[in-house]
Amino acid sequence: MFKNLEKNSIFKKLGEHSHEEIHFRNCEETGLKAIIAIHSTALGPTTGGTRVWNYENEEEALYDVLRLSRGMSYKNAVSGVLMGGAKAVIIWDTAKPKTRELMLAYGKFVDSLGGKFTTGEDVNMSVSDVQIMAEVTSHIAGIPGEGRGGDPSPYTARGVFRGLQAGAMEAFGDKSFKGKTVAVQGLGKVGYDLCKWLHEDGAKLIVTDINKEAIERAKKEFGAVAVEPSEIINVECDVFAPCAMGAVISEEIANKIKCKLIGGSANNVLVDPAAGEALHKKGILYLPDYVINAGGVISVYLEIKREHTHEKANEKMDGIYDNVKNILDFAKEKNIATYRAADEYAQKIILEASPKNSCGL
Repeated sequence: MFKNLEKNSIFKKLGEHSHEEIHFRNCEETGLKAIIAIHSTALGPTTGGTRVWNYENEEEALYDVLRLSRGMSYKNAVSGVLMGGAKAVIIWDTAKPKTRELMLAYGKFVDSLGGKFTTGEDVNMSVSDVQIMAEVTSHIAGIPGEGRGGDPSPYTARGVFRGLQAGAMEAFGDKSFKGKTVAVQGLGKVGYDLCKWLHEDGAKLIVTDINKEAIERAKKEFGAVAVEPSEIINVECDVFAPCAMGAVISEEIANKIKCKLIGGSANNVLVDPAAGEALHKKGILYLPDYVINAGGVISVYLEIKREHTHEKANEKMDGIYDNVKNILDFAKEKNIATYRAADEYAQKIILEASPKNSCGL
């Protein structure tokens, strides 16, 4: 009766990347279907954003939240954020507006973990959504107010730009983007702000997004050239900046892509390790996503510590330049691909902070 259960075991999925816990919440009254994945508490209580997405099925949602939460542990570790890594997803038809009742139900779900998980904005989650959650839980960040960080996306964009500068110095011998062609995939809040930074630094922009209004704005404000979403991966450019969803670079695409540097705000850019190895073999410099896009969680961390000021946050964002450089130097020292260098760097920090018995016995 039970012999075939191991193949789809939740515990097996937890063990694949050393996750500690998964929490599920189903509320038929509000339509809430949410998953919170706690990857590691070695560095302390966890933090990570909440993503709202129209997943095809629960398996796809679980796969996404497990990868994202592991990335948060690594992101926090390499960025000096003394908090564990977690992430949450809400399965929702994104063509429909989120309801107040949905956000209240989700806020109560977060609150039920008693502070083990603090969350905020991610894909399809707005400041107003988090403000509704604040009515029923204090375990949130990224809302306006005295000592608060507000929307973290401008900080993320600044950090991505600084990280790209470090990558450009390594790839081109100059951190300036003047005259460089940058292909930006995704013009959400972070992607659009990144375009501003790149445009001001003299970059030529090729952009894509499913939002036609954002495309027209980018053409008007930055003189950007627009291409269809399916074409952005094929354009010739100096830099490719993935700023939409993850799993962008497969091994096949890595062998076809025409650029020298890859780095953006998207999470889980590589489909699998084979993609990272292919980029390394081809001589394309990949900036590990959770190193370069850590601006948002750094802002959230300052808010949680009640140390957030605009000036201090910007200073931390500028430090992402050095964080990226440290990983690139580590990769060169060990003669390994940058994605592996980042993972090993983060894993060492987490392992050193882990109790001898991770089950707390």
